[in-house]
Amino acid sequence: QVPLVESGGGSVQAGGSLRLSCAASGFTASESCMGWFRQTPGKERERVASILSAGNTFYGDSVKGRFTISRDNSQNMVSLQMNSLKAEDTAMYYCAAVPNSRYSCAQSQTIHYWGQGTQVTVSS
Repeated sequence: QVPLVESGGGSVQAGGSLRLSCAASGFTASESCMGWFRQTPGKERERVASILSAGNTFYGDSVKGRFTISRDNSQNMVSLQMNSLKAEDTAMYYCAAVPNSRYSCAQSQTIHYWGQGTQVTVSS
């Protein structure tokens, strides 16, 4: 059983939108910290957005006002709606989780589970 399975991603022109989804299994997303990170070659993985078990959401400065993280408790899933995409948003995006935690998961070192990654490419 794979803990996190991602879907979505792909290629889009600048200004467009994409939606990423992440299905969790083996643990309850609503009782966990869930997040999205991204990484480009040669750079560290950076937190894009996260949602705490209490529902609080947090975003990286570069995506505030453009990206929205949400959670569907009935489906045990989290999603990332990405609007007004820019070329610099191009990266591999990873779903992340710290199961059974009410604390933040902004630091990659704290992550217990990673998704397989999905590529997002934005052309200018």
